[in-house]
Amino acid sequence: MLDVKDLRVAYGAIEAVKGVSFSVEKGEIVTLVGANGAGKTSILRAISGLVPAKTGEILYQGRNLVGIPPHDIVSAGITHVPEGRLVFPNLTVEDNLLLGSYIRKDTAAVAEDMERVFSLFSRLKERRNQEAGTLSGGEQQMLAVGRALMGRGTLMILDEPSMGLAPILVEEVFRTIVEVRKSGMTILRGEQTANRALAIADRGYVLETGRIVLSGKASDLAAMDEVRAAYLGR
Repeated sequence: MLDVKDLRVAYGAIEAVKGVSFSVEKGEIVTLVGANGAGKTSILRAISGLVPAKTGEILYQGRNLVGIPPHDIVSAGITHVPEGRLVFPNLTVEDNLLLGSYIRKDTAAVAEDMERVFSLFSRLKERRNQEAGTLSGGEQQMLAVGRALMGRGTLMILDEPSMGLAPILVEEVFRTIVEVRKSGMTILRGEQTANRALAIADRGYVLETGRIVLSGKASDLAAMDEVRAAYLGR
């Protein structure tokens, strides 16, 4: 579904991503693991067209996305849940969800998808008329995922979905990610905290200073001593 080849991303003279190549197959959960500053967010934002690629290719279902505007990438089927959630705090939960469907014209299907999101996140249904800024961090993360689902894409990008959440909420968000995958979505995630992230992933890539240094089945990576020491706190 996604094939990234020799991707480089630079901010002025600083090269944040240094020739990264990886792939995501249809139906997979793939996790990019790395410390803050390793290049995860830059990679994910380049795929979504939010930052330009210096060189390389980003092939999505065979189409090179480099140079394509972000709104066209959304139309192609990629949705992005950004780091920090970035919900619209002064809008209601329902209005935030509707913004996720802004490119769609199928009004009846949008209403169906709204109910689907509410069935997945019952707490959002209870708060559908509440301003998003008054939700807890975990509820805002659910809202951000629900907003992405409203785009009816086929690949969802999640940037640090567990950041800043209490452990019990992290578990809930990760359960949600598994449920979203069961619905047919392919998922690419960036995470600093590798333990639980690798536990629900099919494959992983470990990043250090803009380069991939390890890759493989998620279970194999989680068992590696160097990964456990650096990212699992063991």
